[in-house]
Amino acid sequence: MSSEQTFIAIKPDGVQRGLIAPIISRFESRGFKLVAIKLANPSEELLREHYFDLQEKPFFPGLLSYMRSGPVLATVWEGKDVVKQGRAILGATNPLQSAPGTIRGDYAIDVGRNVAHGSDSVESAQKEIALWFKKEELVQYTPALHAWIYE
Repeated sequence: MSSEQTFIAIKPDGVQRGLIAPIISRFESRGFKLVAIKLANPSEELLREHYFDLQEKPFFPGLLSYMRSGPVLATVWEGKDVVKQGRAILGATNPLQSAPGTIRGDYAIDVGRNVAHGSDSVESAQKEIALWFKKEELVQYTPALHAWIYE
């Protein structure tokens, strides 16, 4: 079985609203493996690197301010097709276009308060994981339920 990793962050609004447990539960219930987790107050430097591709957008200063407004829960998940599936679990970036049953479809209304971030490709996941975590912070293990999730 080929496995990949993705970076999922619960943004300050999700943390402040007490949505950590329900969001983690969605990924665990699906069968993905949590390999790293930490609560952080990201620096402006980290956020500028993380959102490098958005620096020229007019909303960028507001994004930085919002992402520094409170703690962020940074996580790394592992599993088959987890980048694509993680995005599906989160729902569309614009919560009003997200289907009910997705995290954003259930918990968000505005794009600027869309509760969570998820890597959009395997390459961006690798970059984001390296930005937020040291290699030794990623835990390697085989969950006891592995055989009940994967063929």
